[in-house]
Amino acid sequence: MKNILVLGAGLSSTSLIAYLLDHSTTLNWKVKVGDLSLEAAKEKIKNHPNGSAFQFDLSDSKQLAKEIANVDVVISMLPAFMHPVVAKECVNQGKHMVTASYVSDTMKSLDAEAKAKGISLLNEFGLDPGIDHMSAMKTIDEIKSMGGKMLGFMSNTGGLVAPEYDNNPWNYKFTWNPRNVVLAGQGVAQYQEMGQVKFIPYHRLYSRAFTVKVLDMGEFEVYPNRDSLKYKTIYSIENIPSIMRGTMRKKGYSKAWDVFVQLGATDDTYKIPDSENLTYRSFINSFLAYHSTQAVEDKLKQEIAIANDPKIFEKLKWLGIFEETKVGLPNASPAQIVQQILEKKWILDPNDKDMIIMQHQFDYELKGKKRKLPLHS
Repeated sequence: MKNILVLGAGLSSTSLIAYLLDHSTTLNWKVKVGDLSLEAAKEKIKNHPNGSAFQFDLSDSKQLAKEIANVDVVISMLPAFMHPVVAKECVNQGKHMVTASYVSDTMKSLDAEAKAKGISLLNEFGLDPGIDHMSAMKTIDEIKSMGGKMLGFMSNTGGLVAPEYDNNPWNYKFTWNPRNVVLAGQGVAQYQEMGQVKFIPYHRLYSRAFTVKVLDMGEFEVYPNRDSLKYKTIYSIENIPSIMRGTMRKKGYSKAWDVFVQLGATDDTYKIPDSENLTYRSFINSFLAYHSTQAVEDKLKQEIAIANDPKIFEKLKWLGIFEETKVGLPNASPAQIVQQILEKKWILDPNDKDMIIMQHQFDYELKGKKRKLPLHS
């Protein structure tokens, strides 16, 4: 009998937990799910005989140590910044750990001790990062084995709602952690094009989105992800002239989202005083210049030019940001208020299905000829 501990019962955990339980009888697994919300953990287990749920608080170090001591492997589906706390305890007790998140510097610092104890700390073991790495490396290795030279690599992925359930003007619904969606792109995107390193700061990221076509699925927007440059070393293509990894959204999303970015409404670095008594309308107004008579809608259009586009403005209006709905969140950051607004509108209905679009493009030279592999989606 193998005992598996899953920490975190959010949106991203749903399919994972279902998979583990579906195979638990055949593979002799016991699956224990912990979350700050006991109800959320119970909902994921669905009374399965091989599953159990408990309330979990990461700040309780004794509880963490006790739970890890009783299992063979830990799967952390907690927010990324929490993984190192779990990882340190796993290494201390000599237990394997898996996460879907990017490798942090703290994780790297645990590598030597984990190897010495013969345990695995598997990171980037999801879709993106994860499947994208494996599928990309398979093709890159094939090109190299033929004697080819890599000239360009672009990898784009998007977690979207399936077309038959795409029924809102944003063409988007939350299919993973809403907080991560709101904070996406913050920092500086770095990539390389024709030998030149390029940087896109957050306030220009969404205005620089470009369009790609994916087989018969149509056109999608792409904006660059964080640091694409590090993958030159990870993928062993150090001398490649062009490399970029990006996020995909349906056309029209980026310009509309850029309104929130330009407002400063996605900032998570400070709290708004008396935030619970704001309305959505007064929240938006708080980022705009004072005017004794001018309407919030008109001020927004005056200060942020792209809001004058009727299609963009309709997206914003549909979210309810101009309504007198009370925020009700005490001590909230702007990003937390935006997240609350979106969670009411971008929620998946009970029978909705999501969709993943992943596209790799490989440019290479073989026997003196430049070639491009077909797009994979």
